[in-house]
Amino acid sequence: MSYAVTTPLPLNSNSCCNSLISTRQLSIPPSNPTFPCFKWRLLIAYDGTKYAGWQYQASPPTVQCAIEKALIKITNLDRKDLNVMGAGRTDTGVHAWGQVAHFITPFNYDALDEVHAALNGLLPSDIRVRELSPASPQFHARFSAKGKIYRYSIYNDAVMDPFQRYYAYHSLYKLNVAVMAEAAKYFIGKHDFSAFANAIRNDGVRDPVKTISRFDVTVKGPVVELEVEGSGFLYRQVRSMVALLLQIGREAIPPDIVPKIMETRDRKELAKYALSAPPHGLCLVSVNYNEEHLQLPSDCPPVSLGRRQTIRKCKLPYY
Repeated sequence: MSYAVTTPLPLNSNSCCNSLISTRQLSIPPSNPTFPCFKWRLLIAYDGTKYAGWQYQASPPTVQCAIEKALIKITNLDRKDLNVMGAGRTDTGVHAWGQVAHFITPFNYDALDEVHAALNGLLPSDIRVRELSPASPQFHARFSAKGKIYRYSIYNDAVMDPFQRYYAYHSLYKLNVAVMAEAAKYFIGKHDFSAFANAIRNDGVRDPVKTISRFDVTVKGPVVELEVEGSGFLYRQVRSMVALLLQIGREAIPPDIVPKIMETRDRKELAKYALSAPPHGLCLVSVNYNEEHLQLPSDCPPVSLGRRQTIRKCKLPYY
């Protein structure tokens, strides 16, 4: 049963979407606890410089905390009812272009463009929802993921570009990119990456065996990009692998040190040569899912990619 509900969505006074959304069509489920909820998928980009990672905590601020605050204002639901879940827990200072999260509502939307605009209007400018879409009941941002892509950027020049200081690690040493690419190939395949994982967080013991499908080393002017794609990654695994490749690129150790360290399955062995690379050079590029997990449910609103403003009439002054 559908009802027209005239409830404005609150927005920031400084929001680009300053006008209130006057109405929205919601399909209100009956007061039956067995009635299915509606699930929504978010594609999120953020500059992680000012945030203590993705995972929710009240203080210091996190990305999930900001997302939830905006959703609470828009939906008038509690955070426990929204049940926001992200695909991965990026660390303090780590950025994302393709973080994925889902949330749940007890009502359906007829259209998502206005909700999408209101959400970005409430979020700080360093967090943006790139896409808002319906999700099937079976979709889970974390457990449906079949892989992730991370990119680490290194600025390899004598003088750091000030515009990249928050997004690339500055290496004063001239890196030998060829030996870095040679060493990166040792990571490809199915391996036990225990030696490249920091202390386990309180989310339980995770399987240390992961599959790396590619590890590319690309040079773009003074920037060296290390892009790795895998089935999953342990806590700080990517930054640990990058740190070792940096030492190899400086020609302090040979490329074949990689399999030797992996075979030990001992973090202390890696610590003899390298520690984790700084977080600000790392970016979560995308999260990969099987097509069946991305199929839209029936009777759902269209996917929102954001709205563009248009000028309907030219209002140039006369001279």
